[in-house]
Amino acid sequence: MDANALLTALAGIDPAPLFAASLLPYLLFLWWSWRSGRMPRLALVGFCMTLLFVLVTIAAALVAERLYGHQLADVDALHGGAEAMLTLSNLLVLLGFYRGRDAAGAVNKS
Repeated sequence: MDANALLTALAGIDPAPLFAASLLPYLLFLWWSWRSGRMPRLALVGFCMTLLFVLVTIAAALVAERLYGHQLADVDALHGGAEAMLTLSNLLVLLGFYRGRDAAGAVNKS
């Protein structure tokens, strides 16, 4: 099978079931992280905010399609708002691990 045939075959695959299937391992990751108590709380909040980003993105995509008749990527205000949620969640993860590193360093120095 050549590259063009492979790309054509892959283009016909609906990725929605794969996205839905990826939710289970992510929820297990969040559950394990919460139960283990080893992840900094703020980082865990950031990872949970990623789920909120997904929900906001789905809602924004539906609004873009219904109100504007375009994909989300073509409606800048909605797309920017959804991406802002991802930026916020990433910042919380980063800040949480940064603070966690400082807290772990303070415990080790004692």
